[in-house]
Amino acid sequence: MTLASLAAACTAQTTIATPLGDVLLARTDAGLAGAWFTGQKAHPTTIAAARRDDDPLLCAAASQLTEYFAGRRQHFDLTLDMRGTDFQRQVWRTLLGIACGQTASYGDIARQIGSPSAVRAVGAAVGRNPLGVIVPCHRVVGSDGSLTGYAGGLERKSALLHLEGVL
Repeated sequence: MTLASLAAACTAQTTIATPLGDVLLARTDAGLAGAWFTGQKAHPTTIAAARRDDDPLLCAAASQLTEYFAGRRQHFDLTLDMRGTDFQRQVWRTLLGIACGQTASYGDIARQIGSPSAVRAVGAAVGRNPLGVIVPCHRVVGSDGSLTGYAGGLERKSALLHLEGVL
Protein backbone atom coordinates (compact mmCIF):
# COMPACT_ATOMS: atom_id res chain seq x y z
CA MET A 1 0.00 0.00 0.00
CA THR A 2 1.49 3.30 -1.04
CA LEU A 3 0.69 6.67 0.46
CA ALA A 4 -0.93 7.67 -2.85
CA SER A 5 -3.21 4.62 -2.84
CA LEU A 6 -4.14 5.28 0.78
CA ALA A 7 -4.99 8.89 -0.07
CA ALA A 8 -7.04 7.71 -3.06
CA ALA A 9 -9.07 5.34 -0.84
CA CYS A 10 -10.11 8.09 1.56
CA THR A 11 -13.73 9.22 1.49
CA ALA A 12 -13.60 12.17 3.91
CA GLN A 13 -11.05 14.36 5.64
CA THR A 14 -10.72 17.19 8.14
CA THR A 15 -7.94 19.07 9.87
CA ILE A 16 -7.81 19.79 13.58
CA ALA A 17 -5.56 22.00 15.66
CA THR A 18 -3.58 20.36 18.47
CA PRO A 19 -0.96 21.72 20.86
CA LEU A 20 1.71 20.12 18.64
CA GLY A 21 0.39 21.45 15.33
CA ASP A 22 -2.40 20.70 12.91
CA VAL A 23 -3.39 17.07 12.31
CA LEU A 24 -4.98 15.88 9.09
CA LEU A 25 -7.56 13.16 9.77
CA ALA A 26 -8.77 10.99 6.90
CA ARG A 27 -11.11 8.05 6.69
CA THR A 28 -12.17 5.35 4.27
CA ASP A 29 -15.50 3.56 4.22
CA ALA A 30 -13.94 1.02 6.62
CA GLY A 31 -12.55 3.36 9.29
CA LEU A 32 -10.02 6.00 10.25
CA ALA A 33 -7.06 5.55 7.92
CA GLY A 34 -4.84 8.54 8.61
CA ALA A 35 -3.78 11.00 11.29
CA TRP A 36 -0.78 13.04 10.18
CA PHE A 37 0.86 16.09 11.70
CA THR A 38 1.45 18.86 9.18
CA GLY A 39 4.98 18.56 7.86
CA GLN A 40 5.65 15.04 9.04
CA LYS A 41 7.37 12.46 6.86
CA ALA A 42 4.98 10.38 4.75
CA HIS A 43 2.27 13.05 4.89
CA PRO A 44 0.02 12.87 1.83
CA THR A 45 0.34 15.94 -0.34
CA THR A 46 -3.29 15.79 -1.37
CA ILE A 47 -6.36 13.77 -0.54
CA ALA A 48 -9.13 14.13 -3.07
CA ALA A 49 -11.84 13.29 -0.53
CA ALA A 50 -14.24 16.03 0.52
CA ARG A 51 -13.60 17.99 3.67
CA ARG A 52 -16.24 16.75 6.13
CA ASP A 53 -16.08 18.49 9.48
CA ASP A 54 -19.39 16.78 10.36
CA ASP A 55 -18.33 13.19 9.63
CA PRO A 56 -19.13 11.15 12.77
CA LEU A 57 -15.90 9.12 12.75
CA LEU A 58 -13.71 12.16 12.08
CA CYS A 59 -15.57 14.07 14.83
CA ALA A 60 -14.99 11.17 17.25
CA ALA A 61 -11.29 11.09 16.35
CA ALA A 62 -11.01 14.86 16.81
CA SER A 63 -12.78 14.69 20.16
CA GLN A 64 -10.63 11.82 21.43
CA LEU A 65 -7.42 13.54 20.31
CA THR A 66 -8.52 16.71 22.13
CA GLU A 67 -9.16 14.65 25.28
CA TYR A 68 -5.75 12.96 24.88
CA PHE A 69 -3.89 16.26 24.59
CA ALA A 70 -5.80 17.57 27.63
CA GLY A 71 -4.59 14.54 29.62
CA ARG A 72 -8.09 13.07 29.91
CA ARG A 73 -7.65 10.06 27.58
CA GLN A 74 -5.04 7.33 27.45
CA HIS A 75 -6.59 4.96 24.90
CA PHE A 76 -8.43 5.58 21.66
CA ASP A 77 -11.70 3.84 20.85
CA LEU A 78 -12.06 4.27 17.09
CA THR A 79 -12.69 1.99 14.12
CA LEU A 80 -9.38 1.89 12.27
CA ASP A 81 -8.57 0.99 8.68
CA MET A 82 -4.85 0.21 8.91
CA ARG A 83 -3.76 -0.08 5.31
CA GLY A 84 -0.32 -1.51 4.71
CA THR A 85 1.48 -4.76 4.09
CA ASP A 86 0.71 -7.75 6.29
CA PHE A 87 3.98 -7.13 8.15
CA GLN A 88 3.24 -3.44 8.69
CA ARG A 89 -0.24 -4.19 10.02
CA GLN A 90 1.22 -6.80 12.37
CA VAL A 91 3.67 -4.23 13.73
CA TRP A 92 0.96 -1.55 14.03
CA ARG A 93 -1.36 -3.94 15.90
CA THR A 94 1.51 -4.63 18.31
CA LEU A 95 1.97 -0.88 18.86
CA LEU A 96 -1.66 -0.70 19.99
CA GLY A 97 -0.64 -2.93 22.92
CA ILE A 98 1.88 -0.42 24.33
CA ALA A 99 0.00 1.26 27.15
CA CYS A 100 0.03 4.99 27.74
CA GLY A 101 2.99 5.81 29.98
CA GLN A 102 4.99 2.82 28.72
CA THR A 103 7.57 2.36 25.97
CA ALA A 104 8.96 -0.56 24.01
CA SER A 105 12.07 -0.90 21.89
CA TYR A 106 12.15 -1.88 18.23
CA GLY A 107 13.73 -5.15 19.38
CA ASP A 108 10.86 -5.73 21.82
CA ILE A 109 8.38 -5.32 18.97
CA ALA A 110 10.40 -7.65 16.71
CA ARG A 111 10.40 -10.33 19.42
CA GLN A 112 6.67 -9.87 20.10
CA ILE A 113 5.81 -10.52 16.46
CA GLY A 114 8.07 -13.59 16.37
CA SER A 115 10.78 -12.05 14.17
CA PRO A 116 13.60 -11.14 16.57
CA SER A 117 16.04 -10.40 13.75
CA ALA A 118 13.66 -8.02 11.95
CA VAL A 119 14.52 -4.94 14.03
CA ARG A 120 15.24 -2.76 10.99
CA ALA A 121 12.06 -3.90 9.23
CA VAL A 122 10.10 -3.11 12.40
CA GLY A 123 11.68 0.35 12.40
CA ALA A 124 10.63 0.90 8.81
CA ALA A 125 7.07 -0.23 9.55
CA VAL A 126 6.87 2.02 12.63
CA GLY A 127 8.06 4.94 10.49
CA ARG A 128 5.28 4.36 7.97
CA ASN A 129 2.47 4.29 10.53
CA PRO A 130 -0.28 6.48 9.02
CA LEU A 131 -2.17 6.83 12.30
CA GLY A 132 0.27 8.76 14.46
CA VAL A 133 -0.61 9.21 18.16
CA ILE A 134 -3.68 6.93 17.76
CA VAL A 135 -1.45 3.97 16.88
CA PRO A 136 1.27 4.98 19.35
CA CYS A 137 4.49 4.75 17.37
CA HIS A 138 5.86 7.56 19.57
CA ARG A 139 6.13 4.98 22.38
CA VAL A 140 8.84 3.05 20.51
CA VAL A 141 12.36 3.93 21.64
CA GLY A 142 15.89 2.69 21.08
CA SER A 143 17.12 -0.37 22.97
CA ASP A 144 18.93 1.95 25.39
CA GLY A 145 15.78 4.02 25.96
CA SER A 146 16.93 6.84 23.68
CA LEU A 147 14.46 8.78 21.57
CA THR A 148 15.01 7.64 18.03
CA GLY A 149 13.32 8.64 14.80
CA TYR A 150 9.74 9.80 14.68
CA ALA A 151 8.00 10.79 11.45
CA GLY A 152 6.41 13.75 13.24
CA GLY A 153 9.79 14.97 14.52
CA LEU A 154 11.70 14.22 17.70
CA GLU A 155 10.36 17.38 19.36
CA ARG A 156 6.82 16.05 19.01
CA LYS A 157 7.86 12.58 20.17
CA SER A 158 9.43 14.10 23.27
CA ALA A 159 6.33 16.23 23.91
CA LEU A 160 4.01 13.22 23.58
CA LEU A 161 6.12 11.16 25.97
CA HIS A 162 6.21 14.08 28.43
CA LEU A 163 2.42 14.33 28.20
CA GLU A 164 2.18 10.61 29.03
CA GLY A 165 4.59 10.92 31.96
CA VAL A 166 7.35 8.81 30.41
CA LEU A 167 9.93 11.63 30.34
